[in-house]
Amino acid sequence: MTSPQQPEQPQQQPEPHDTDAPGAGVPMPPAGAPEPPAQPPAGAPGTMMLQAQQQPAGAPGTMMLQAQQPPAPQGTPAQNAPHGAPKDAGTMMLQAQQPPAGPVPPQQPYQQPGQEAHAGGQPQVPAAWQGGGPGGAAPGYVSPIPVRRTNLGHALASEWTKIRSVRSTMWTLGAMIILVVGVGLLTALALSTTDQTFDPLLGGAWFGLLLGTLCVIPLGVLVISSEYGTGMIRTTFTACPSRARVLTAKAIVLFGLTFVITTVSTTLVSLLHAGMLDGPAPTGDQWLRATVGAGLYVALLSLLAMGAGSLLRHSAGAISAMTGLVLLPMLLAVFMIGSESLQPLAKAMIQYSIPSSLGAIYGQPFLAGGPEGWQPLLVLAGVTAVVLGGAYAALEKRDV
Repeated sequence: MTSPQQPEQPQQQPEPHDTDAPGAGVPMPPAGAPEPPAQPPAGAPGTMMLQAQQQPAGAPGTMMLQAQQPPAPQGTPAQNAPHGAPKDAGTMMLQAQQPPAGPVPPQQPYQQPGQEAHAGGQPQVPAAWQGGGPGGAAPGYVSPIPVRRTNLGHALASEWTKIRSVRSTMWTLGAMIILVVGVGLLTALALSTTDQTFDPLLGGAWFGLLLGTLCVIPLGVLVISSEYGTGMIRTTFTACPSRARVLTAKAIVLFGLTFVITTVSTTLVSLLHAGMLDGPAPTGDQWLRATVGAGLYVALLSLLAMGAGSLLRHSAGAISAMTGLVLLPMLLAVFMIGSESLQPLAKAMIQYSIPSSLGAIYGQPFLAGGPEGWQPLLVLAGVTAVVLGGAYAALEKRDV
């Protein structure tokens, strides 16, 4: 017997989801599907938990990453467990130190040693470094070395250090003092054995000074030519780019040193002659020319030698040229005096030679009619000015 067929039920269409309703677009699980397990409670075995534990305000915070493992079965010893680990669930923590809560105190600016700070706490910037940044602001770096402009005083200090620290200077000046004082003393002893009366009384004190000039000439040349020979003139001009200032400083130091030493030496010799020889007392002008005048003459001669060294830039050549200037006119005049046509020239060479001019300062020229008194000093000053002028011009135009 056949059972009657059941009429087919129409297939139900799913209702459209309301996109505006809460949970719209989320698929619903089919009917009869098992429900998803609920989340285990915190601290259950086998869970990993990330906790952020905040400490009280002002204390550093602690970030902890904790992984809890299920307890080991009872009766089973925990293998490979670290020594000192707890018997229950293992814990692994990752701590991160957080900066303290609250405002960060301002950092004090770095202050170089020896710098003074203003009232606002900012380091004092030298005037030469101010306005270096954008908008006239102070630069970020301040040199601890004081910055100041150089002047002639710095060049004088440098040249004085050079000339007194070189052993050749001391040897040269020492030899000059021995010659001037020693020869002057021997001359006074030789003249005192005679019964003659000397007028002027200080006329014989210049013999030792003439030999002393042979020591001053190398000193004046080596003041500048030695730096050209060793190449140190490049370092000097790098430290002081003003070449005229360098030459001026050398001239001042050399002139002052030779003037003081020569004046002291000639004063001592003049006192020896005045006390050991017979004759009329020297006048004030004679004393002044025999001491200060002689010192000025030798100092100008050293400047003339320095000018020759600056022009020639060679020590041996400049010393030879200056020695020839001192001695050669007298030697040539001796051979020219026999010729009648050359006698006027020979006479002028003798009268204006350096030995005769030096004797004229003491009142004992070789030939009458030449420069007298202070005139030899003026003639040498003019010649020295011309040579130094050429040295300044050549120094500015020529390369080192």
